[in-house]
Amino acid sequence: MHGLGNDFVVFDAISQRIDLSREQIQHLADRRFGIGCDQVLLVDSPVGKEADFRYRIFNADGGEVEQCGNGARCFARFVRDKGLTDKDEIVVETLAGVIHLKIQPDDQVTVNMGAPVFEPGAVPFKTDDSVAVTYPLDIEGRPVSVSVLSMGNPHAVQIVTDIDLAPVATQGPKIERHASFPNRVNAGYMQIVDRDHIRLRVYERGVGETLACGTGACAAVVAGRQQGLLNAKVSVALPGGVLQIQWEGPGKPVWLTGPAATVFEGTINLDYL
Repeated sequence: MHGLGNDFVVFDAISQRIDLSREQIQHLADRRFGIGCDQVLLVDSPVGKEADFRYRIFNADGGEVEQCGNGARCFARFVRDKGLTDKDEIVVETLAGVIHLKIQPDDQVTVNMGAPVFEPGAVPFKTDDSVAVTYPLDIEGRPVSVSVLSMGNPHAVQIVTDIDLAPVATQGPKIERHASFPNRVNAGYMQIVDRDHIRLRVYERGVGETLACGTGACAAVVAGRQQGLLNAKVSVALPGGVLQIQWEGPGKPVWLTGPAATVFEGTINLDYL
């Protein structure tokens, strides 16, 4: 499946037992020797009683992560298309907490991504400063100004003049693994077109640059709003397509709306991996 080109291998872990090792996930994600994807998603039964499902996300490097907005939309379409639920509104457990998914009449999916977190220790982000709108980050002796926040996973967002010239491939890995981020970070590059539109590229933690990043789009809009540069409803143009993000302000949840698509279905013998 994919959400604007951010692609996933999705497993039904409810009707069958799925135990994936880091090596198996890396093999599945390999675009030459496996199936190929940015992330592997597991659709599982909930641990608690308040949710309908449990949602587990593994990056291409095999590490489990907290949240993925594009994957959440694919999750919603998967459980509906597979007959695992007939609900339009679905409650799902993630490592980042419980999220709410809503399938729209036009088959777009809206995700309540929860309220952004700015406290550095909760991101986590090592800094001597208290909560700030932006922070200086030293990248090989050069200061870079970034907004730092968590959308269930950590993000460092910077504003650039021209997204096409942004150093995503060269600087992105350095930000991802910067010592200030103990759990690494997603590096976002945002070009503000006007108060209702931005362009965005994201170097994702454990994956590299992807065609779309849902939590990255949320983080970028929040960062722009915090700096007084964006309105509450913003269209985010990513390399793979457009997402709609809405955030009314501190303490309020971020709403993400976009498509999700199935590409193909198949079977694989995990014993061969």
